Amino acid sequence: MKISKKDALLWFEFFSMLPEDEELTAKQLEIVYSTFAQIEAAVDHRNDILMSEIKGLKTLENRTFFVGDESKFPKGCRSCLLGTGLSAVRKTNKCNIECKFCYNYGELDDIPPVGEGMWEIGGTKFYEKDIDLLLSIYQKPTGISYVYLEPFMEIEKYYPVIKKFSDANIHQHLYTNGLLATEESLKALGEAGLDEIRFNLAATNCSDKVIENIGKAKKYIKSVGIESPMTPEFFESFLKKKQAILETKPDFINCAELHLNENNIGNYYGENMYISRHGYISPVWSRELTLKFMKIADDEKWDLVVHDCSNYTKFARGLNLSSKEGKWFGASNYGCEFSKIPYEVFLPILRDESFKFLSEEELPDGYKHGQLVI
Repeated sequence: MKISKKDALLWFEFFSMLPEDEELTAKQLEIVYSTFAQIEAAVDHRNDILMSEIKGLKTLENRTFFVGDESKFPKGCRSCLLGTGLSAVRKTNKCNIECKFCYNYGELDDIPPVGEGMWEIGGTKFYEKDIDLLLSIYQKPTGISYVYLEPFMEIEKYYPVIKKFSDANIHQHLYTNGLLATEESLKALGEAGLDEIRFNLAATNCSDKVIENIGKAKKYIKSVGIESPMTPEFFESFLKKKQAILETKPDFINCAELHLNENNIGNYYGENMYISRHGYISPVWSRELTLKFMKIADDEKWDLVVHDCSNYTKFARGLNLSSKEGKWFGASNYGCEFSKIPYEVFLPILRDESFKFLSEEELPDGYKHGQLVI
């Protein structure tokens, strides 16, 4: 069914008032899924129009979109989308700042440590001395990434581990907000064999200090880029400092579509939201801004890659990883990050008169608001 926006609003106002432990009936779920489909179709239509305006738009084997020099497309993303996935290496459980889009927002002081002298790889705890054993048993991944949370809080611990994986010819990249990076630490990372570093410029609202550190990183690390969730604040601050940022000559900019979880969604209440394939919940403006950003980069011929790391891309990532792991056909780890769908977050988009469904139909008997639904 193609529910009308008016009927969808009436039902979602009802669903948002239900007790948390009350389960919906099958017919009520049909209404929910019809509403999600209507919103997603309208969002996709708007994004398709934006994409059609990007003359130099390219795909990576239909798994993601980008503009720019394909030779600069980050190898860490190739590993994620085409290789054997992206193995996360976790060490640091602390961060020096708190961002409202952080998936750990509000709980940064309560993140459990990995363990003294230990590293978490594939969900298993390892000592540094165990990595040789790991490499001798497992097939080498095409890439690994250092995540969780700000590695420069204790960056000196990373050098010997990076050296081990570098000696094994495994591509490695590291995420940072960049505030604590120094010439010395960036040089040491390069000497240890780090292949790629990604600066989250949105975390610091395009701090001049971090922009300077991007330039320093270029001297020591093979591939240097920016990876940030696309928010209105980041979009605006980047364009204000565009010249200074581009002068550091980053190789790529990954624009991540912001998706929300139970920790950070409260910071975005009131925004127009959609849910992608019943999985990630995102503000509608995030990918729209990415596509506008890509058009600017393409029109102005920036000497780098701008990558649309969207919910579609993450869906493709999950399929690729599961296929490489030999799971059953169609298996994926992509899914909703909420234990119960927060119906109330979809009320703003259903109340927004400027947001139109592409087509609407009258609800059949038994589905109309006020009727008994069984």
